[in-house]
Amino acid sequence: MASLEWKATLLGCIGALCYGLVQPLNSFCMGALLSVYFIDDYHEIKSQARIYSFAFLSFAIFTFITTVIQHYYFGVMGENLTKRVREATFEKILTFEIEWFDQENNSSGALCSRLSTDATMIRTLVADRLAFFTQAISSATLAIVLGLLFSWKLALVAIAMQPFIIFAFYVKAIMMRSMSKKILKSQNKSSELASEAVGNHRIITAFYSQEKVMALFEVTQIGPKSESHRQSWYAGFGLFSSQFLTAATPGLLFWYGGKLLYHGNITYKHLFQTFFILVSTGRIIAETGSMTADLSKGAKALKSIFMILKRNSKMDPDEPNGINPEKINGDIELQEVDFFYPTRPKQMILMGLSLKVDAGKVVALVGQSGSGKSTIIRMIERFYDPSKGAVKIDGVDIKCYNLRALRALIAWVGQEPTVFAGTIHENIAFAKENVTEAEIIEAATLANAHEFISSMKDGYATYCGERGVQLSGGQKQRLALARAILKSPSILLLDEATSALDVKSENLVQDALEKIMVGRTCLVVAHRLSTVQKSSKILVIDNGRIVEEGSHSELLAKGEKGAYFSLVRFQQQAAMK
Repeated sequence: MASLEWKATLLGCIGALCYGLVQPLNSFCMGALLSVYFIDDYHEIKSQARIYSFAFLSFAIFTFITTVIQHYYFGVMGENLTKRVREATFEKILTFEIEWFDQENNSSGALCSRLSTDATMIRTLVADRLAFFTQAISSATLAIVLGLLFSWKLALVAIAMQPFIIFAFYVKAIMMRSMSKKILKSQNKSSELASEAVGNHRIITAFYSQEKVMALFEVTQIGPKSESHRQSWYAGFGLFSSQFLTAATPGLLFWYGGKLLYHGNITYKHLFQTFFILVSTGRIIAETGSMTADLSKGAKALKSIFMILKRNSKMDPDEPNGINPEKINGDIELQEVDFFYPTRPKQMILMGLSLKVDAGKVVALVGQSGSGKSTIIRMIERFYDPSKGAVKIDGVDIKCYNLRALRALIAWVGQEPTVFAGTIHENIAFAKENVTEAEIIEAATLANAHEFISSMKDGYATYCGERGVQLSGGQKQRLALARAILKSPSILLLDEATSALDVKSENLVQDALEKIMVGRTCLVVAHRLSTVQKSSKILVIDNGRIVEEGSHSELLAKGEKGAYFSLVRFQQQAAMK
């Protein structure tokens, strides 16, 4: 916690401690007031009743003040803590390597669930429950002291019952803990499905698949439903046990207190006072025991958050000992690289692959789907590390660089351009800090985007919508290119940048690409071979290996036996059909 949160917590705890003292004192006065009516003197009854009435009024005023203090300061502390936890968690998540996001437990739905619910659960645990727990401590301490002073025998009977009540709540919490894990895992699946459905609602609407998606969603609810039913049975049994013991305590105290009164070991006044004090405090302790479920959930949320905060990324983007280049030439080399995705360890993607791209050259990667072309792009961006071999830039292993500094000199444009829910200006400026309006317009002009942006009503202030739904595919792609141009990279990586576009949009994007490729090292992945004919060199990838390399004319010259020739002929035949 920060110093401001510590101050708020301290003041909140003081308010809660003071509030906790009210209940035993109120019970003390209630017992004393009840004994007053056993007095024969009318004037004495009136005098004593007046004193206790003022005491109850004082308790009401004191309760109001302490309640306001504790709720205000715990509220301030809770909101500040929630904000910091969410920010720290999100900041940490952004530093993790791509491999971490590929794991099932780290899907977008699960991570969104953690950010939205776990931080709130921690607030409940630290702020709300801390206030209640503090009240219970002060209330129980004062009640035990007063009870022992008035009738230690009766007090010991009441105290002896409390461990059984607390134990009943504790057993219930232990039994429910394992089931809660299963419920949470099942809920993450349903959250992930809902997130995908909302993000792709246009596709669902176009195919009229609402019922199908709903059926899938209902299937994901079966697990949580069955586990919740079972959990309810355990919770009901545990709650019954604890409530039974709580309700039985007053009966036991009445019986034993009457016995002590019969033998003259206690007065009426002390019996009433001890009974009211211990019974009311026993209920507070029982209510505290009912917090075990919330404490269990809060502890799990805390564990989940700390697992993220304490985890060290395998690829620290801010490695202090890494090389921090201000500029690179752009030479790229892969040496005997083997690679498999961590989620598919038995499927080798690259096997002994070696390639070299000279600075300032344009090299194209072609081949069948799944041959490993996009994986090579990801290796150069260092989204993944090779299981064997090395990836080098300017002759230096990519692992030796400060990753943030290196990626600042590399631009990547994928097949599905990423457009954020902001304005066009904000999306282009995302690539560079402290960018000027002139630089943004220049980048958009080079990307053949300035014309369509200017034609819009709000121009560069046009809102793109979530994932750029307000823009066409070609417009989003040119926006992504403008962002890459603004970065002024030494290395440009293009992964199927035009494959999803129509002919007109492809020509515009291709024209923009030719402008920005000048003077930069460019690695181009393409299915449409017409887009790579002007490349300095073409590499044909098949099953994770380079089977051919050369210029467009050199590869065609190999005739029907050549892999590139077969690809070209296949596409020409497909176009004719």
